[in-house]
Amino acid sequence: MPTVSSEELAAAAGVNSAKLRKDFSYLGSYGTRGVGYDVEYLVYQISRELGLTQDWPVVIVGIGNLGAALANYGGFASRGFRVAALIDADPAMAGKPVAGIPVQHTDELEKIIDDNGVSIGVIATPAGAAQQVCERLVAAGVTSILNFAPTVLSVPDGVDVRKVDLSIELQILAFHEQRKAGEEAEAQAVAEATKDSGKGPDGDVPAVMPA
Repeated sequence: MPTVSSEELAAAAGVNSAKLRKDFSYLGSYGTRGVGYDVEYLVYQISRELGLTQDWPVVIVGIGNLGAALANYGGFASRGFRVAALIDADPAMAGKPVAGIPVQHTDELEKIIDDNGVSIGVIATPAGAAQQVCERLVAAGVTSILNFAPTVLSVPDGVDVRKVDLSIELQILAFHEQRKAGEEAEAQAVAEATKDSGKGPDGDVPAVMPA
């Protein structure tokens, strides 16, 4: 039976092994001294704590390019999320299969949510439609929303919203690129100044080696 030690896990995660063991104790997983943790059981315990050991039906609203890409994403099933329905406001989309699932019209949204016991909704609509879709989802019983629309949603207490803004993620990367470019330019300037002055990087004149 495969096992792993707290030291191995701590090294892989970049944390302190004592802290890791303490955190695991909250899951009820104490391991065995001198042996470590049963890998399969540990994975189960963590998955259970994260809510990944049960089936979570999800609806995706807005089946444009982004919505279709999400529907085709293979990572949902491996983490316990099942795409129960794809919903779009365009009547021409109704009945068309995307990722093997026929698209349904938004007129059916409330019935779909009720029939499938959906509590998680994904919004991939244009910004102008997102708030209305959000309100319908909440009214139908959805209490968790993943929002890909480029707008901030207003929801009542008790409803959780996670916003995925790709432009912000790109801005963060651009900031890091700008910082790296500045550091490289500064290092180049120091190197050029050192070369021109004939001094070492610490300001000392390099020793003259005898011929």
